[in-house]
Amino acid sequence: MRRKARTASKAENRPRFWGRHAVAAALQNPERTVAKIWVTREAAGSFEFGRDVPVTYADAADLGRLVPRDAPHQGIVAEVERLPDIWLADILDGASERRPLLVLDQVTDPHNVGAILRSAAAFDAIGIVTQDRHAPPESGALAKAASGALETVPWVRVVNLSRALDEIAEAGFWRVGLTGEAEMALGEALGPPRVALVLGAEGEGMRHNTELHCDALARLPISDRVESLNVSNAAAIALYAATVA
Repeated sequence: MRRKARTASKAENRPRFWGRHAVAAALQNPERTVAKIWVTREAAGSFEFGRDVPVTYADAADLGRLVPRDAPHQGIVAEVERLPDIWLADILDGASERRPLLVLDQVTDPHNVGAILRSAAAFDAIGIVTQDRHAPPESGALAKAASGALETVPWVRVVNLSRALDEIAEAGFWRVGLTGEAEMALGEALGPPRVALVLGAEGEGMRHNTELHCDALARLPISDRVESLNVSNAAAIALYAATVA
């Protein structure tokens, strides 16, 4: 897969990942450079560290000072380089007919994006597409929520989401935007096998211009006992619906 060139990041800009799933996945990803590892001797036996990865043994209390307060580090912390950027065309070219694509319109909460990545991995999505400036950066919280999926699900960051949606349509995808105000239920909106599911930000939903770049608008048929679902829950349900349609 071709990737955009990225200038070398400075050490102070490197994210720190914690937790066994997030760190193990980072170590197994050939695209990821792991710059440094801190680990307890008890946890170290569960990992295979490359010879070129500096490893420092530390107590659990010392690891706690390397991560946000009360972060569940599970005995290991890794400092990593951010993944190289991916071109949108690379994930569209040759994509399987039945694999969905996710497009996120200004979803900024790292826990939600991490959970969406995890669902995308579970339902074999092609990848996720976000704006570059209105999406969270790679972080320990996001990687922890993704439970390893940050390393396996392609994440494309674009400058202009409307142009990206045009490119997605040109690649043969049926673009379905999820909004609670739509008259049509999601099951009715799903038709062509290549589907791109578009979800908006927490609270605000999709922007009007994003809606205009969708082929159909649909809602999830939820009970009136709740106003809406969390965007990560909505993404998981929509992915399942698209997979079994």
